[in-house]
Amino acid sequence: EICACLVGSEMCIRDRIYTVPVNDAFAADSECPVCAMFEQLENDAIEYTMGPSYMEDDIRAVTDKNGFCQKHIKKIYEQNNRLGYALVMKTHMDYVIKTIESYNQDRGTGKSLLKKGKESSVCSYIEELDSSCFVCDKIADTIERYVDTIFYMYKHDNEFKKTLSGCKGFCTNHYGLLMKKASEKLGGGDYTEFTELITSLYLDNMKRVRDDVEWFINKFDHKYADAPWKNAKDSLVRATLKDTGCKLS
Repeated sequence: EICACLVGSEMCIRDRIYTVPVNDAFAADSECPVCAMFEQLENDAIEYTMGPSYMEDDIRAVTDKNGFCQKHIKKIYEQNNRLGYALVMKTHMDYVIKTIESYNQDRGTGKSLLKKGKESSVCSYIEELDSSCFVCDKIADTIERYVDTIFYMYKHDNEFKKTLSGCKGFCTNHYGLLMKKASEKLGGGDYTEFTELITSLYLDNMKRVRDDVEWFINKFDHKYADAPWKNAKDSLVRATLKDTGCKLS
């Protein structure tokens, strides 16, 4: 639950932790404010992972157990903290080796426990490891609170309603997320008003970007060689974000 208390004219600190980044994302010039919030959380989580925290035993215990997905291990490597990266990788590999060994051997006899049809424990562990990521987990809880805050502010903050109405819509994935969450968070007239608003924002802005892509295509026709580019030069980047939620570098 989001704290609704006020101290004088100031929203309490617990509220502001979530409302400030939500307001900032919706006020920014972004094709999807939820993507913008996710990107900021992702950057913060990666910097945290390669900051002083990697030397803390409790944090290392979690990174050793969970590891990282392919996307985030690449981003962590790109932080250029080679010693930190080496320490994180070494202790995580130690953990994986120890775990696999525990499945493979009877420590009392040293004999292998693996026989045909008995490998399910090892496979299950590897599948679990492949689906876990320290950075993803760190993002997940906060982004859920941010999404909850969108609905809280929609119900209680008229200025936010105006900001939401003026945004550039959402990527397809996050439009779907907001539609799904609306049925849980809003009722009656609020639900109808909110879903109609975000649907209009989504479709109008998808069409806007689609038209920019169409003009980009037209510019390859000699008939339009001398015509202005309008807003088409970066249309492929914006279209990719709208359609898939993927930000091209």
